[in-house]
Amino acid sequence: MQRLILALIAGGLFGTGLSISGMTDTTKVQGWLDVFGNWDPTLAFVMGGAIIPMAVAWLLTKGRTPLVGGSFPAPSEPKIGHNLVVGSVLFGVGWGLAGLCPGPAIASLSFGGWQGWVFLAAMLAGMWLAPSVRATMDRAVPAE
Repeated sequence: MQRLILALIAGGLFGTGLSISGMTDTTKVQGWLDVFGNWDPTLAFVMGGAIIPMAVAWLLTKGRTPLVGGSFPAPSEPKIGHNLVVGSVLFGVGWGLAGLCPGPAIASLSFGGWQGWVFLAAMLAGMWLAPSVRATMDRAVPAE
């Protein structure tokens, strides 16, 4: 139960931060990506404001265990392969077209209208299809 309460608090804090920072505003995100038009650089401060404390948090987890049990995830493999490249391209294209990524999309469901629900349905469909697409890619392009 303690773990669920902490997850609810963390999720609420995350969603509040997304809303305050403007990450749920699709025009702000698309303005960040429009480097040759009406570019809006303020998202860089939002990203920096997230990356810096997260880097410190990862440093502080070394040799520790979470307060509510389990373990911290191991660092990911730094190798650049086809899964990373294809996944990054698909994420970026979707982010650029819709102006949302998964966190802000869920945070905006309460005020985003029907478009947010369409995005959520498409995102869930993509998550459901991803394992079979990845298996197909792994068969087509063997790991080095």
